[in-house]
Amino acid sequence: MTSTERVLLVASGVAGFLAVGFGAFGAHALRGFLAALPDGEARQRFWETAAHYHLIHALAVAAAAYLAGKPGAPGLAGVAGYCFLGGIVLFSGSLYAMTLTGVRALGAITPFGGLSFMVGWAALTIAAWRT
Repeated sequence: MTSTERVLLVASGVAGFLAVGFGAFGAHALRGFLAALPDGEARQRFWETAAHYHLIHALAVAAAAYLAGKPGAPGLAGVAGYCFLGGIVLFSGSLYAMTLTGVRALGAITPFGGLSFMVGWAALTIAAWRT
């Protein structure tokens, strides 16, 4: 196993663990807090979107790790995995922070996370084609 495979697989496991935990927190503990806020319904949707994309891309990191071990694609697969991780931090992280703080300006960061996800998927596609 290469170091890139190992790092991405561990990161995938950590990201998946956190996504499930954050999703459960949002569905249970956070719901009551947000219900009392005037924009609570919108903030609940932000959290759900963040957790959804977080979990999907935790799995995408695992796919990138898998491809990182194949001949012909390790560099691009690593780029894909790190783009997915960056997307989780920027996209999901900004939505989580926006939900907790109510600071809508944090939404300006979210598209950069989405772009990172898109670059990751493009890199993963090319890496898969090259294997």
